[in-house]
This record gives sequence, structure tokens and C-alpha cells, in this order.
Amino acid sequence: MSMDKIIYPEKTAVIIGASSGIGCETAALLTKGGWNVFNISRTPCENIKVNNICADVAVGEDAFRGIKLTAEKYGIDLLIYCAGCSMAAPIEHAEESDYKYLFEVNFFGALKAVQAAVPYMKKNGGKIILVGSLGGDIPIIFDSFYSASKAALEMFARSACSELKNYGIKVTAALPGGTATGFTFKRKVYSDEANGAYAVKVDKAVQSLAHIEQGGMSAKAVAMDIYKIILDENPPVIKACGAKNRAYRLMSRVMPEKLTLYMTERMYRQ
Repeated sequence: MSMDKIIYPEKTAVIIGASSGIGCETAALLTKGGWNVFNISRTPCENIKVNNICADVAVGEDAFRGIKLTAEKYGIDLLIYCAGCSMAAPIEHAEESDYKYLFEVNFFGALKAVQAAVPYMKKNGGKIILVGSLGGDIPIIFDSFYSASKAALEMFARSACSELKNYGIKVTAALPGGTATGFTFKRKVYSDEANGAYAVKVDKAVQSLAHIEQGGMSAKAVAMDIYKIILDENPPVIKACGAKNRAYRLMSRVMPEKLTLYMTERMYRQ
């Protein structure tokens, strides 16, 4: 674990997962706004204004010691958890090691990050933004563990918001929909052999999901929505990113459940 030694301005933000995609674009907006930004991830953020702490949220406690070290030296006004991974596999054949790793990154890493930051934020307040997914409200076919982890993260944000508000700590779950980043190409996809009788359906779902993501919002547009949350004195507890995604989420919550599932299945060519 390493940390650059420079002089920092007053406001300090820690982003878990700013090496690329949404996290990297959010870091760029923050540095332009005069924030002192730390990135914690396995690979460094290439933005020269971002201070990197190299650590894996799924392995050991380095990432969370990094939060504590930063907070002790410079304070912490903002925590953004943007780490995530995905796997395309049938529930029947999914390996325990794979879905446990996914939950460690997508959910338990966020929990541990919040636990590490809150003791330092209680004195002066601050904001916590957990980057979830529209897939936590609307299931992604054959990516059920990702959807389940993001649903858990969304509920965690709601509960944390209530628990921490008396300390002036405001918690928001930001929910991007399909976003055009390299995340699409890092997804673990089980082989046709491993998928067995589900192989054709998994292939169709993976292709559809890739099309949705690469045809969706840009990482910069999502980061702009996150930056609006940062600037908001009274941010929402849950915010879907982009007008189209907000409308889609609202529609899914008022439609009958079976109709939502039917439309979702059609989307993933099932």
C-alpha cells in the first residue's frame, strides 16, 4: 500500500474504484472542483491529480486501512464506493468461489468501507455515495448474483441513511443503467460447456446485456449525475442516473411484477 506525499486542499474524497469508468470520471470532476482525491483500487487512476492507494477490496484489509490512514491525516468529507464485478452464469451451475468473490467486491467491500469511514465523518458530517445499479431493481437475466448484490447495496444505503443522519452524514445509492465502459468486457462469462443446457440462453443474454451497456450512457454522463449528488445539500437516498433510467425504474415499480419480468425476459431475448 502506497500513498503520494503532497500538500492537499481542504475537502478530501476517497473513491473506491476510480481506476477507470465511472469512478475515474467522477475523480476527474472532483479534482477540477478543487477536491483532494484518493483512489483505492488494484490498478492506479492515471489522472495525475489523483492520489493512489493500491489495494484489492476483496483481499485483506489494505483498502480499509487506506481509508483510515487518509482520514487520520487529512480528514474525509466524501466516500464513494464504485468497485464492482459481474458474472454471467446459470444459478444452477454457479461456483461458490465466484459468487462469494462477487459479493465481497460489490457488497461487503462497501460495508467495510463505510465502517472504516464513519468514525472519522461523525464529527463534521459528510456524504457517502454507493454506486449500485438499475439491475438491483430490475433483474439482469443470467447475471442474478450481480443483481442480488446491487439490491443488497441499495437497501444498505437506505438503512445507513437513517442510522447516520443525526451525525450529518448523508447516504445515497446512485443507480446507473447500461453504461458504456470496459466493465462489459471484464465480465466473467461461463463457457457453453459449464452452462450446459442453458448455454444458448446465456449467450443471448450476454449479447443483449453488452448491447444495452455499450449503447447506454457514457461514464462521464453518469459521473455528472453523481457530482450533482455531491453538490446537493439535501441529496436523495436513491437516485437513478439519467432521465430514461429514472422513468424505467418508476415504471417497473408501478407495473405488476409478472409484467416487469416478462418485459425483462424479452429484453434479454429469453
